[in-house]
Amino acid sequence: MRVLAVNPGGMSTKIAVYENKKPIFLESISHSFSELARFESIADQKEYRKKLIINTLSKHNIKLDSISGFVGRGGMVRNLESGVYRINQAYLNDAIIGLNGQHASNLGGILAYEIAKENDVGNDAYIVDPVMVDEYDDIAKLSGMAGISRVRSFHALNQKAVARRYAREAGKDYHNINLIVAHLGSGVSVGAHKHGRVIDVNSALGGDGPMSPERAGGVPPLALIDLCFSGKYSYKEMYKKLIGEGGVYSYLETKDMQEVEDMVRKGDENAKLIMEGMAYQIAKEIGALSAVLYGSVDAIILTGSVAHSGLITDWISSRVSFICKNIMIYPGEDEMQALVEGVIDALNGDREILEY
Repeated sequence: MRVLAVNPGGMSTKIAVYENKKPIFLESISHSFSELARFESIADQKEYRKKLIINTLSKHNIKLDSISGFVGRGGMVRNLESGVYRINQAYLNDAIIGLNGQHASNLGGILAYEIAKENDVGNDAYIVDPVMVDEYDDIAKLSGMAGISRVRSFHALNQKAVARRYAREAGKDYHNINLIVAHLGSGVSVGAHKHGRVIDVNSALGGDGPMSPERAGGVPPLALIDLCFSGKYSYKEMYKKLIGEGGVYSYLETKDMQEVEDMVRKGDENAKLIMEGMAYQIAKEIGALSAVLYGSVDAIILTGSVAHSGLITDWISSRVSFICKNIMIYPGEDEMQALVEGVIDALNGDREILEY
């Protein structure tokens, strides 16, 4: 069984073709700021990214009619239970408008669907564990302000993938253990996994939780309100201050954490303060979620691209090891594998195919 997976990110489009869960090829196409700046919206990038995908398949001599399944990263649509979903018109409508916000992941399912329909066989297309997975306990949804829920987007796909990977490698059942999973990338999300469900997690794209390389996280709200109403900034400018130009970037004018680490190793004390400050905030979030799990934590997992940094993972581990000595580090992400495995398992009848 051959599957095409599409995973659009803010500055890249990841493409992979697997056969029976083994990769034929994986490729990440980088997009420069100037390339994407010519598009008014994320939805406007669709044809540009679609052409790149088709050309990449052609370069690898992959014909569309040889592909059995098509899967894309799920976007900021309505809140859903974890699972494998067949893409339908309702999903496409919500992804195009960005029902819960604008993010490149909104294009994942759309691109998978359109490429599937170019296939003469007319296969269905799917999403797996989209960013709007909602498995919160009701008490965790309370924000402190009526009308505003804490349920927002997070790195559900990779969090679920590494949690299942840990359970598999440890010889345990994911549905019988408690984990805290911290995804450390351009955004940071830290989730409490209780018996197979993410019962609480900060919103990686909702102004919540730790700062990240480009996101401000939980800024003190009254100071933020003052800045919003100062007359100095438009809505768009304030949005960028929180998401895109916040976090580490706002202090050091770079989002490249390898560059920041190089600065630290060369003795830059300000860079060290900011980098360690991000680790400090992530550790605080892990500590908060240990309370959600009543201190019963089988493992703490650090994952995502920033988990390649030994400095970051050491700083976090030193602060949270009192919660759980079992700290696992899975650098990078398992998203492409998770997308493909979800679809293959569903097409083989091992996982239920849900309707959006």
